[in-house]
Amino acid sequence: MSDQIPPQPPTPPAGQPPYQAPVAPPASPAYGAAPAYDPSGAPAPGAPVPGKTLGIVAFVLSFFAQLFGLILGIVAFVQSKKAGVKNTWALAAIIISSVLMVLSIVLAVVIFTSVLGAADAACDELGPGIWQLVDGSTITCD
Repeated sequence: MSDQIPPQPPTPPAGQPPYQAPVAPPASPAYGAAPAYDPSGAPAPGAPVPGKTLGIVAFVLSFFAQLFGLILGIVAFVQSKKAGVKNTWALAAIIISSVLMVLSIVLAVVIFTSVLGAADAACDELGPGIWQLVDGSTITCD
């Protein structure tokens, strides 16, 4: 063994940063090897986004079956949030389902009250008793 001192890099001129040895890029994993763990939780580039397909299904259902669209949208949104990615399809499904459900309830109340209001108007005109209408239905007025 020799007791030689390794050569030192030359001292840079004034005003320049000191010399740093180049760092080799990390080696790519072998074929079939598991990818390295990413502490951020985000999926690797090109990997499928968790909940994205379910979010799209929820978006489509939000127009026709609001309750199912809302439930699936929430499930898809939670899956994506746990993976640390955005899922705008699921968020849109949640918003659209909620708005359409509220509008459906308001519309049902309006229709229900207008039907009851029409029956009350008929009773005001006909008076108390059981009345048979022209279409064959009966109205009971108190």
